[in-house]
Amino acid sequence: MIFYDCSTAPSPRRARIWLAEKNVPHEIVQIDLAKGEQMGEDFRAVNPGCTVPALKLDDGTVLTENAGINAYLESAFPEPPLLGRTHEEKGLVAGWSSKIEVGGLLAVAEALRNSSPHMKDRALTGATNYAQIPELAERGLARLQSFFDMLNNHLEGRDYVVADHFTNADILAVVCVDFARIVKVKAQDHHENLIRWRTQLADRPSLSV
Repeated sequence: MIFYDCSTAPSPRRARIWLAEKNVPHEIVQIDLAKGEQMGEDFRAVNPGCTVPALKLDDGTVLTENAGINAYLESAFPEPPLLGRTHEEKGLVAGWSSKIEVGGLLAVAEALRNSSPHMKDRALTGATNYAQIPELAERGLARLQSFFDMLNNHLEGRDYVVADHFTNADILAVVCVDFARIVKVKAQDHHENLIRWRTQLADRPSLSV
């Protein structure tokens, strides 16, 4: 199995955490996004959509989205379960994963990709160029502040985002909270629950990959 990664980007980090949690043997090929390697002929042959992560399975199948990678790994390597154990947990994990991705991770992306000079005409990932819209950067920052407040309130009295164990919802929230620093947003003193939750997870081995 070959994992196409970029060590500095948040999307492949999500898959790295999954692979570490499931203890899945794999090779790693680094794709340097800063150098535009995702747009090159070699990587286009792997993923014409020009995005990472991508996971090439032993039979040659290539999975190019986190949702697909997650579904495959949960089915092929069921322990530990990251998408929930019970019917109820599965529903909650799916719902909160969507909420965190849209309200948190996409807000960071909106703020960063519409403001960074290094991402001129790269406001969206993929093979097509899109111009930056500065107003979207401002909106992304505002959305991110609201997301931090919402997640902090939700984590009151909780050790994990969903249920009593680590799930994909925690993975997405960790990646979001950590990566938000790139747009100068981080938990403040009044985010006591958010800070406690992240501190409790600090020594989890999969989160250091």
